[in-house]
Amino acid sequence: MAIAFVVPCYNEAKRTNFEVFKSYESGNSDVKFFFVNDGSTDGTQEVLEKHFKADQVINLPENSGKAEAVRLGMVKVCVDESFTHVGFLDADLATPLSEISEFKNYASMGKKVILGSRILRLGGDIRRKWYRHYLGRLFATVASSLLKLPVYDTQCGAKLFSRIEIKKVLEGTFISKWIFDVELLFRLQKLGTLSLSDFYEIPLSSWEDVGGSRLKVTDFLKAPLELLQLYRRYH
Repeated sequence: MAIAFVVPCYNEAKRTNFEVFKSYESGNSDVKFFFVNDGSTDGTQEVLEKHFKADQVINLPENSGKAEAVRLGMVKVCVDESFTHVGFLDADLATPLSEISEFKNYASMGKKVILGSRILRLGGDIRRKWYRHYLGRLFATVASSLLKLPVYDTQCGAKLFSRIEIKKVLEGTFISKWIFDVELLFRLQKLGTLSLSDFYEIPLSSWEDVGGSRLKVTDFLKAPLELLQLYRRYH
């Protein structure tokens, strides 16, 4: 089993410690990271090219947004048939790389859609701003009802998919800018080839709301309209 994670990057030269990714890769030969430099203007490209091989850095000429950066990165990586699973992670390491071991465990069990989940529970260390938590819970409840999938956390930036399945739904840009994670699930559901048992949510042991996030509270207000657009499009 070989796993690839796409990491979208926009002006991350000073915000992200790329040595963490490099160190993890060195100790885990079955995991490889691919970085999509989304038209950064702060030297992110130079930092990435300093730390990683040329085939691991995908440079976009101008900023296209996280959704398109992730999609284009996954399209490129899915061409490589040596990978059994392809996913994405946030560059800010809000989800620690130590969580990848759990993703690998469930991938080895045959799960085809594996979603990180920021569940507040005893024994977990989930550090999230209170207003984001409650807005996220409200949104996820509505999204899971429309999807008809019991997903607790649709918006966690750590997801892993069977390469064979995910490559089928990457054609065409996302119509959603803020909730492309949900659009991916809509597309996978529309395939009609996955059963409920193919999906699995991993309660993360730790997750931290990293400062400097470009997601604003006002962005949550745009989500309901986008969700309605997605429902109409895919149903």
